[in-house]
Amino acid sequence: MLDAARMAKLLAPSLGDTVPPPQLFAQLQVYLHLLIRWTARTNLTAVRNPEQIVTRHFGESLFAARVLRDAGDFDKGTPTLSDIGSGAGFPGIPIKLFAPNLHLTLIESHNKKATFLKEVIRALRLTNAEVFCGRAEAWGQQTRIVTLRAVERFETVLPVAKTLVAAGGTLCLLIGEVQQATARKLLTGEYVGCSSDIMPDSTSGVVMRAEKRA
Repeated sequence: MLDAARMAKLLAPSLGDTVPPPQLFAQLQVYLHLLIRWTARTNLTAVRNPEQIVTRHFGESLFAARVLRDAGDFDKGTPTLSDIGSGAGFPGIPIKLFAPNLHLTLIESHNKKATFLKEVIRALRLTNAEVFCGRAEAWGQQTRIVTLRAVERFETVLPVAKTLVAAGGTLCLLIGEVQQATARKLLTGEYVGCSSDIMPDSTSGVVMRAEKRA
């Protein structure tokens, strides 16, 4: 298993000059151990190499957290975040570890993946974190931040995702550069201030952030 020092080095490009919460790397070690153990019997991620899991899954999620923090999204009222199609918990859980004051809902329709997410929440002793086992359109609530990463049927899921963002809130997409045009087209009118940041160590991944009109 990766030690905290190695993990910190791998995540340095994503964290930049951020001073992470003191428990972050210890929590990520527990998370990594659970993910590898569960993936051996449940297809949670196609990435099996621990260092690649850290740089790709943890790193991209923490970079998104950094983008949201720098935009002031964690400082607007009670910070609530829903992560659609959370799968193995990315980007929702690393963002919660980065910003512990968040109220997090992980939305996942597959029972086995939802069970894994509940186990991670329990193992990390996360408060104000829950799992909704069902489809996003059935959730029926809104949050100030909604995240969406690497989902199938992007053009179908994005219209659902944007309805879960509260007025004046933020939609955060972890997508490929080629998907940006589709995202901007689907968000036209209702959303403003679309911006994109290239993910560290990525040739095609971006974090796109858009604000819903109040």
